[in-house]
Amino acid sequence: MTGRTQTHATFVLEREYPVPVDRVWAAFADPEIKRKWFGSDAFVYVERTDDFRVGGVVIDDGRHREGGPLSRYRGTYTDITPNQRIVYTYDMWLDGLHASTSIATVVFAPTDDGPGPGTRLTYTEQGVHLDGVHGPGPEAAAGRESGTAGLLDAIGKLFAVTG
Repeated sequence: MTGRTQTHATFVLEREYPVPVDRVWAAFADPEIKRKWFGSDAFVYVERTDDFRVGGVVIDDGRHREGGPLSRYRGTYTDITPNQRIVYTYDMWLDGLHASTSIATVVFAPTDDGPGPGTRLTYTEQGVHLDGVHGPGPEAAAGRESGTAGLLDAIGKLFAVTG
């Protein structure tokens, strides 16, 4: 690869869930619950771990069932304030090519807008997308935002099923 490029992007996503903060928190803190929304049935995992503690590492490596390149995800938790905030950094690779580095902040706030306690989740990501590995910079950044929005929607679907 001769031409090196980098595209910086920041996005903020908000979701409201009709369950208390501790339930939404558990969707991130409990690896078994997290596996229900973070990932895809179309993905074959090679390695998958989640050590939810400050300094703990998250690994999600695999490829689509139809084959395709190996996707690697490595994250490190840098701040955890129970039921309030999670901050982590993560890197992604595609067949050994470094695709991006990001810092993500997830903030949990109680709401009382509905018939019962709810949660407003605010997700902020600041990232750099490298060398067009996930497509041209703006497309890679938009794809990351769209993919993250889908994951946050999957949390909502999880609560719709489990109540």
